Amino acid sequence: MTEDAEIKPMSEIKVVPMALEHVDDIMIVENLSFSIPWSKAAFIEEITKNSFAYYYAGMFEGKAIGYGGMWQVFDEGHITNIAIHPEFRKIGVGSSILEHMIGESIKKGILRMTLEVRKSNESALKLYQKYGFVNEGIRKSYYADNGEDAIIMWKHEMSFNIKKQ
Repeated sequence: MTEDAEIKPMSEIKVVPMALEHVDDIMIVENLSFSIPWSKAAFIEEITKNSFAYYYAGMFEGKAIGYGGMWQVFDEGHITNIAIHPEFRKIGVGSSILEHMIGESIKKGILRMTLEVRKSNESALKLYQKYGFVNEGIRKSYYADNGEDAIIMWKHEMSFNIKKQ
């Protein structure tokens, strides 16, 4: 990617609907982010055949440096994943993608959103809490790679209200 990612202004990051030409970049992000990454075929299926799925890519200098995905189930949005290339973390890319997903959800008539997140993923937990997601349960031994619990989070107020940390 680039060595000076941390000094790039967020105005240079654009969030766009994920397309087939983004999948190779997304696979790099996916493999750097998850111990059990999705396959390339899974992403292609999601963006070309799943009419309930919405995926967005965070773009910088023509490359996808992060992404977020969700499924719409009636009036609920289920966030499937959000991942950012390690060189671009902690500069607001995840926030930009999540804000875009919330905005698109509101346009689609989604009334609430949910997700599961690893109990140990403090960065993600803080991000989701910042945008109004609250812990509402635990899925015991949810993750197959190490048996870690997942925290179930819900956002019931569909707005852009950001909580101060």
